Amino acid sequence: MSQATVTAVSSDSDHRFSKPNRDSIRLLAGLGVEGDAHLGVTVQHLSRVAQDPAQPNLRQVHLIHSELFDELGEAGYRVAPGDLGENVTTRGIDLLALPTGTRLHLGADAVVEVTGLRNPCLQIDRFRSGLLKHVVGRDTSTGEVVRKAGVMAVVLFPGTLRPGDPVTAEIPAPPHRPLERV
Repeated sequence: MSQATVTAVSSDSDHRFSKPNRDSIRLLAGLGVEGDAHLGVTVQHLSRVAQDPAQPNLRQVHLIHSELFDELGEAGYRVAPGDLGENVTTRGIDLLALPTGTRLHLGADAVVEVTGLRNPCLQIDRFRSGLLKHVVGRDTSTGEVVRKAGVMAVVLFPGTLRPGDPVTAEIPAPPHRPLERV
């Protein structure tokens, strides 16, 4: 089995849909990505701030598996790291299969705790027309909504991340709680 890795890191100080790739990003405990528009103890996503600005920021770091980009490419969509607004792009780890509370060790020092699934919105169709139906759908056997646009996490331990850094999952003790949208 190959080692899971960080393939790209991205951040943006403005609230734009896509984030430019960086040589490195710094994760700050309890806050998120240094210099990113979503940094903070309380929610920073504009739609959520409008609902309740005092709610905790469970979306400090957005992670997407690069295998999603491969899948989208097969469907005719060119999507690159940072395009969907993620901070950390990974390869070799099934982020969507992790239970809530999984701790991801990123690089030498950083640790984030997975809080839930990203809930993609219509902005994805503004980025690439028709893309939303490829990242949100229904399981044909159960009828359940399937969200593929990555996971959200909070920063437990700080650290600097770079492409090529290792990713290791620390699964919480059972019973496991499946990921839900946050």
